[in-house]
Amino acid sequence: MNEGAVEAPADRVLDLFQGVRLTPTQRRIAHCLVQHAPAVAYLSAAEVADLAGVSQPSVTRFAVALGHDGYPALRRRLRDLTIATPAGSADSGNELQQAVRAEMGNLDRLAAQLADRDRIAETGRLLAESRPLPVLGLRAAAPLAAYFAYFAAKVHPDVRVLDDGGSLLTDRLEQAAEAGASAVLAFVLPRYPRETLDALRDARQAGLTVVAITDSPVSPATEHADVVLPAAVGAQLVFDLHTAPMTLAMVLLQAICDAAPADTQRRLEAFEASAARRQLFLG
Repeated sequence: MNEGAVEAPADRVLDLFQGVRLTPTQRRIAHCLVQHAPAVAYLSAAEVADLAGVSQPSVTRFAVALGHDGYPALRRRLRDLTIATPAGSADSGNELQQAVRAEMGNLDRLAAQLADRDRIAETGRLLAESRPLPVLGLRAAAPLAAYFAYFAAKVHPDVRVLDDGGSLLTDRLEQAAEAGASAVLAFVLPRYPRETLDALRDARQAGLTVVAITDSPVSPATEHADVVLPAAVGAQLVFDLHTAPMTLAMVLLQAICDAAPADTQRRLEAFEASAARRQLFLG
């Protein structure tokens, strides 16, 4: 992490689950712990169960799955994590500077994840081969879907933005599958619209492979996605910062380009020739 960057308690709690295979119920508990850190470190197992909507024995089994003797041991670990003061935070500046530095930390974590280039490359090939390529983003995620699709359309022959909910959304997913789509890219960000998760289920039922860019490996999207690509969302300001998810989207687009370099070059050259002929840009 960058020197002086502030790591939020939720980020430290999230580190507990890295590399651990969780069941859907356990992911729900993990998501609850992340969303309510640090307050959750002072709740009983019964209170966590009620907050997450699961049974108390499920919370105990979850603690054991993380390597603890039981929930009390996990709670002690949560307290250690949420009261810890990161080095350099005392001189991190005002709340606006802290928010920006937290985003630097989010980007650092994303950079560490990208050490596994093969996974991103394989996901890029998966999306490059989907003709058409549906790109789903509702509510706060809609601008990210549009941003990705704007550039993806320069190298992919048929990109379809799905940014409206309702019953027509399922129709459009099914139409894309009927037209030959094999995968869908979905942006699933807090506060996780119910209609987005419904759409992921519908996409799977239509035979599409779901690739989700979401804020956490324990987000609700993980229950409905075949490939989960996490990128943390900044929550220090009134509205969320989506710096890391947007960066991950463009990294994924690079992987799509790398999957078919000759085709990408041909399409980009064709666009540049058209842009020059129409004098689209100054200079």
